[in-house]
Amino acid sequence: MINDFLKSFGILTNADIHDFQHLGIIKHLQKGDFFISEGKSCKEVAFIKSGILRSFFTPESGEEITYCITFPNTLMTAYSSFITSLPTLENIQAMAPCELLVIQKTDIDQLAKSSINWITFFKIIAEQQYIELEKRLFLFQKEKAKKRYMDLLENQPTYVQQIPLQYLASYLGITPRHLSRLRKEIVF
Repeated sequence: MINDFLKSFGILTNADIHDFQHLGIIKHLQKGDFFISEGKSCKEVAFIKSGILRSFFTPESGEEITYCITFPNTLMTAYSSFITSLPTLENIQAMAPCELLVIQKTDIDQLAKSSINWITFFKIIAEQQYIELEKRLFLFQKEKAKKRYMDLLENQPTYVQQIPLQYLASYLGITPRHLSRLRKEIVF
């Protein structure tokens, strides 16, 4: 799983991948557990082997806003905090039992010093994260909720049913009631 993910970039050698796996520690989260909480500095990145994580923040209104849902075979971190070492403004929480391969920032930094391949890899990951953020922003500005929901169903059909209604609605920028109506409209 992690091998396939790392090899898919066509950059890393087998030795690079071995180093990455050797530095990683398996971490299990139960549903509701936090990978990181607001106010803490994020010093690790996780490869999601199984489970689903959501990133959310809580504005002054007190209503949690889910802005990112991350599925298996991807990397996850509180990116701004990871880069700057400043306290994060977000929470990353397990929505299902998760198995993560976690690597510390100090080890990531050592990998980058050990091989130009890692610098290229991390650059591509950063670029991909920016592109995904931009796509999500444009999707919210250009598309209706039904289209956003259909895209999510198309891209992550196995996992959508595992996401609680209120979190999925928040992620889509709609109310749970509106999402319920959309679900009734869509015939599988």
